[in-house]
Amino acid sequence: MRGGIVWLTGLSGAGKSTLATAVARELATRRPVELLDGDDIRTFLSAGLSFSRPDRDTNVQRIAYVARLLAKHGVLVFVAAISPYRETRDAVRALSEAAGHPFIEVYVNAPLETVVARDVKGLYKKAHAGEISSFTGVSDPYEPPLHPEVEVRTDMSSQADCVSRIVAIMAAHALVHGL
Repeated sequence: MRGGIVWLTGLSGAGKSTLATAVARELATRRPVELLDGDDIRTFLSAGLSFSRPDRDTNVQRIAYVARLLAKHGVLVFVAAISPYRETRDAVRALSEAAGHPFIEVYVNAPLETVVARDVKGLYKKAHAGEISSFTGVSDPYEPPLHPEVEVRTDMSSQADCVSRIVAIMAAHALVHGL
């Protein structure tokens, strides 16, 4: 089975990791899968990077490099990372497609009011208090995808519905079969 990359992008707290984990868990018995979570990557692969635009781009490029290596070996890679800049995501897509790996962009969309209300990590509270600078959605921009393969609204749809929509688009791109 061929590898591919499913890139979940959206604001902090939108549900990227939750959905990527749920989809990966559903597929793990059927094929090789791996989850690259933005928080884990920041801890283990990109420690020391700031949240400046160049460092954010470097972080995203590192994630994409690892994802391409895994995809080359037939792994279906789920990336759950804010990846706030459209130009960087588009470049990652182009490199993946040039390497022959299908790339599915999933826009995990929840309005700022919703993610602030969720604020499971307390980050929005700190950002609004000025304790965190360059925080995506507050003091730094998030550029939504213009043409994602699928957009899921976690403020309006259940987790099961979002998972189903992501799996359906993966099936349409021949990354999963028989679901």
